[in-house]
Amino acid sequence: MMRLANASAGAGQGLNCGTMILASASPASVALALAAAAAYAVPAAAAPRLSERGARLALWAAWLLHAVVLGWTLLGLGQPQGPRFGFAPALSVTAWLVLTVYAIERQLFPQLQARWVLGALGAAAILLALVFPGTPLHVSASPWLPLHWALGIASYGLFAAAVVHAWLMRRAEKQIRQASDAQAGVPLLTLERLTFRFAGAGFVLLSATLLAGLLFGEAVYGPGRPWRWDHKTAFSVMAWLAFALLLVGRARFGWRGRTAVRVLYTGSLLLLLAYVGSRFVIEVVLGRAL
Repeated sequence: MMRLANASAGAGQGLNCGTMILASASPASVALALAAAAAYAVPAAAAPRLSERGARLALWAAWLLHAVVLGWTLLGLGQPQGPRFGFAPALSVTAWLVLTVYAIERQLFPQLQARWVLGALGAAAILLALVFPGTPLHVSASPWLPLHWALGIASYGLFAAAVVHAWLMRRAEKQIRQASDAQAGVPLLTLERLTFRFAGAGFVLLSATLLAGLLFGEAVYGPGRPWRWDHKTAFSVMAWLAFALLLVGRARFGWRGRTAVRVLYTGSLLLLLAYVGSRFVIEVVLGRAL
């Protein structure tokens, strides 16, 4: 009987969690999110059938709708519990930043081809944030906390851009080995240079984020909430060490190609586990608010 009661309580908790997720989104935010996801799906699903101008306009429309969705959600408009944040909104902001980088780079390198991948990424991130909007922010949170988060999410976006460029670099290398038309895309050395520039900029922001949390813990997180050595901190420090190793290896030993990409992927995975992974476990697996 006790087991049956515990199972019933667990099922009820899961049902309440799902009800809370659905109830936290206003009809306007749901409509905006679905419109943005649909706009991203156009260049992702119909890329071969769209003209260059049509695909570009669809991606710009999706990017603008995504920005409206983020502003609506992060400001807490139409939400009785106010602003919310969690692992899925963090991924949504990261995807939007990557799309921003891509939109700018397309002006400099028109031959850059990654619309269908980024369109699918944007649609998935928006839908995930719609289903898992996160938890309400603490009333006692410091006004410096949004700046701390902005630094961390910006570093996420830069490292995500570095990962995308590393993937494009590996694809260009494969085309060269297979004697394909590698001239149709961005030159390999340009992709490599951009990859390390994004990784270097992300490393600077990640360092600033960790230093701010270490030196000004209570000022950032609020009174009585100092810096804590937990899973998030441990994964963040390991990611920082991996990226430091990557940049030092590049500067001292000329790391490039497969070795550099593997270290970049390892550091990015550790950074993903630091915030997104820990918040996923807390919000979804354990069903607790911070």
